[in-house]
Amino acid sequence: MLNEALHIDPKRIDREILRLVKHDPDIPSDSVIGKSIAELVESGGKRLRPMMVIVGSRFGPRPSPRKTLQLAAIAEFIHAASLIHDDIIDRSDTRRNRPALHTKVGIQTAVHTANYMMARVVELLSQYSKEHDRYVQDFSAITTTQLCIGEYQQLNHRFDFDVTEEVYLEKTGNKTAQLMATCLKVGAKSSDASDAVADKLYQFGECLGMSFQIRDDLLDFTQPSEQLGKPAGSDLINGQVTLPVLYALDLPELGPKIRSLTFRSTREEIAEIVEEIRSSRVLDKVEALSDHYLDRAKTLIGDLHAYPAYRDLEHILHFFADRKN
Repeated sequence: MLNEALHIDPKRIDREILRLVKHDPDIPSDSVIGKSIAELVESGGKRLRPMMVIVGSRFGPRPSPRKTLQLAAIAEFIHAASLIHDDIIDRSDTRRNRPALHTKVGIQTAVHTANYMMARVVELLSQYSKEHDRYVQDFSAITTTQLCIGEYQQLNHRFDFDVTEEVYLEKTGNKTAQLMATCLKVGAKSSDASDAVADKLYQFGECLGMSFQIRDDLLDFTQPSEQLGKPAGSDLINGQVTLPVLYALDLPELGPKIRSLTFRSTREEIAEIVEEIRSSRVLDKVEALSDHYLDRAKTLIGDLHAYPAYRDLEHILHFFADRKN
């Protein structure tokens, strides 16, 4: 388990997430929103982003555990809210082998819950008003701009088989990579790490995030539903043109079939094409690009070898390289 290798107790993060809601006088703990957030915490998850905040904090000379823990919880708040929006946009009824939030409380309540979480992030970050703490505003930028742009790009390109690899990579940066990068950087700055170190960690996190999302898109074609926690091939079923699909479009035997898909295509028709992509040679090409970003990440942190926490970055790299869900 990654958290064990990093010596991080995920339950501390979960308790802090619940504390952020409990201490908000506007949201009673027995409200639908309060219960929904508690249920999200209980549903599990890797807690990758908050762990990145904590690991980043180990590269500074003046750790501030209380501040770092709150920032870690804020990172998970941002991520969890984006997943709620994702599931609604993708019409996905499951998340981590459980019913998605909107299937239990309704779309309107789920949207309000996610919006509250985003607003709560901005509210919490506003307390860091001193010049010394301005770095936390990077989280605000992620919350209010980059994630929204990424979500819009994803929605705007459903069943758009003319989308380019460049647009795909830009969307991946907005939706996934920038949050991971910011988690490491904000963690580093919370313990007064130098700008040079924080920037290096940001670049490392950006490459990790790109690799993570590309591998995520690959796993959607290679892993069974039970391991994914959602139906296999669900990206294409929902019209998401991910990298395996983009590469498969270049194959003469697959391109025309993929381009024939529309909003009105049946799940059976899409599932047949998913199976053909799965058995094609494009998945090796996708995996190679994911590995390329991991190699870049490893190269970037060469200058941080003298820090004891460098070992933590190696653990994260190994986790990303070996992940199966």
